[in-house]
Amino acid sequence: MPFLTEPEPARGENLPVLPGITRIVADNPGPMTYFGTNTYLIDTPEGLVVLDPGPEEHPAHVEAIQRHAGQRPIALILVSHTHHDHVGAVPALQAATGAPTVGFVRSATEGFAADVKLADGDTIAGLTAIHTPGHLSDHLCFAVTLADQTRVLFSADHVMSWSTSVVSPPGGDMGDYFASLRVLLDREDDVYLPGHGPPLWQPRELVREMLTHRMAREQAIAARLGEGAANTFTLMDTLYSQVNPRLRRAAERNVLAHLLKMEAEGKVVRDGEMWRAA
Repeated sequence: MPFLTEPEPARGENLPVLPGITRIVADNPGPMTYFGTNTYLIDTPEGLVVLDPGPEEHPAHVEAIQRHAGQRPIALILVSHTHHDHVGAVPALQAATGAPTVGFVRSATEGFAADVKLADGDTIAGLTAIHTPGHLSDHLCFAVTLADQTRVLFSADHVMSWSTSVVSPPGGDMGDYFASLRVLLDREDDVYLPGHGPPLWQPRELVREMLTHRMAREQAIAARLGEGAANTFTLMDTLYSQVNPRLRRAAERNVLAHLLKMEAEGKVVRDGEMWRAA
């Protein structure tokens, strides 16, 4: 797939992205986060909006958000989804600013409930929420059209420019992920601004390839189970033989997500830890 790379961004800097949109990259690099979580500062008619304040225990990142907000009061703190690397810094930023939080109407994480709850299609500060479950059940993308008519989608972890997303049950659901990719294929966005990694222009090609890739994985699982029963580790070891060792656990979670989807569709059955073709 045509994934993108970028030079490692400076920490604590406010990096221009598009008119009225900048990003600050948190210092939490890793095999699942690339160079770190993207926090976006978005100028809106209602004031400055912060999308995804980043992980917990990163006070320098929270300080950078406040510093680059400058004299502009932070009006809203948006949360794309409640994985800790996106929502962990919310308490610290909210304590410092008093800004209300905004997220999906049903939080997937105990201990976080947005002050302002959005459903699919709701609009706030000129941003339209698009419910895209799959990576996590409460995942939201946010769409906005800029003054120059550029159609922007803050795609968070649903579609990233540098890697595929992990779908890890029970919070992640592969059936939902397929459906949410198809939702984006029906849109005409010009650029995605993901939760990790650089902007993705002309994104529909990558979305289409991601969906094709997932369908091929499912076909490969079905073919392997046609040869005999197997557990998730064996399937992962067969299908992801070239994967980075640090990502093997995540790959096994993806396999489980595929199997649960296939089970719901009547394509496979399980007996304890073993799976076989239906």
